[in-house]
Amino acid sequence: MISNRVFGKHVDEVLLAAFQEVERLEGMLSRFISNSEISKMNHLSGIGYQQVSSETYELLSNGVNFSKLSNGCFDITIGPLVDFWRQSKSNRTQPNHYELKSILPLVNFIDIEFDECKKTVALKKAGQSIDIGGIGKGYAADKVIEVFKKYGMESGFTNFGGNVAVMGVKPDNSPWNIGIRHPRKENSIIGVVSVTDKSVVTSGDYQRYFIDNKGNRYHHILNPCTGYPSESGLISVTVLADSSMEADALSTIIFISGLSNVKKYLNVFPGIEVILIDKELNVYISSGIKDCFKTTKNIEVNIL
Repeated sequence: MISNRVFGKHVDEVLLAAFQEVERLEGMLSRFISNSEISKMNHLSGIGYQQVSSETYELLSNGVNFSKLSNGCFDITIGPLVDFWRQSKSNRTQPNHYELKSILPLVNFIDIEFDECKKTVALKKAGQSIDIGGIGKGYAADKVIEVFKKYGMESGFTNFGGNVAVMGVKPDNSPWNIGIRHPRKENSIIGVVSVTDKSVVTSGDYQRYFIDNKGNRYHHILNPCTGYPSESGLISVTVLADSSMEADALSTIIFISGLSNVKKYLNVFPGIEVILIDKELNVYISSGIKDCFKTTKNIEVNIL
């Protein structure tokens, strides 16, 4: 579900342009559209190179950089695993461990081959597939904000279902207030963060999950190293950054890496801030947002 709102002149024209931009990106990047660049590349896995646009080439390059940075906690070749778990969810069955184990060798970002001069990309092994779900919504949100700026909007926001990007301040000159959902209470928030010209992206184990026929619960954030849903101890990770794509990738990486590795990413990306919730519902925030993050009643905050 995507929602956009802008303030300025020619609002209807701008919203239409934003909608068209999202459609363009989906047609280029969705692996579920047969003639998209990503789909064409996936169909050629183990066979040869696929010519892609400079835009797709850059996005895939960024994806691999995040994979390297996270030592494989983030991996855009996760497509076979996503398909495996989608099938388990559809059947409401326990995942077959041996089948999952046989899929794991297909998930390896090192198997993506780039030819920068020709702008071609290939997957080494048959059966491999790229899924940009970990950065796609963030990238699209950045592009929508670019549309708003191109049309000279005074302020606005875009919300890609958990990926929020805001431009400027609200019409009354106050910051945008973004609610952080309580991961264990429906229709409830754990706090509110006030931001200007920022992206706020949350990865949580409550967003998409299924319960199998034995009563086991599985969420959708997969650890590419194990093949199973991440069990790092974190159940909600929110990242604030200038770039929505960066926030998108890092929210997944930190969710999988766990609390003990957070400071590493805060040091590598000095402009980001985080709001973390562990399975005991302890809340942790980075020091840079201690004055603009307010929790709801009776919730204590730990400063990282």
